[in-house]
Amino acid sequence: MSRHYLWLLLFPFVGLLWVPFYNFKDPVLFGFPFFYWYQLAWVPVTAVLTWIAYRTYPHED
Repeated sequence: MSRHYLWLLLFPFVGLLWVPFYNFKDPVLFGFPFFYWYQLAWVPVTAVLTWIAYRTYPHED
């Protein structure tokens, strides 16, 4: 049942897979074009998703 959370790890992969989806200049955030801050936003999101998947995965120890 808790292995369903492993599907969360696909979101960063899918979110960054298709470059034409985020290859835009606008909207600009703190001087960064959308192309850059979109990718940078995935760093903490991916960390949180990885943490959730790790915490919910059954360990055998």
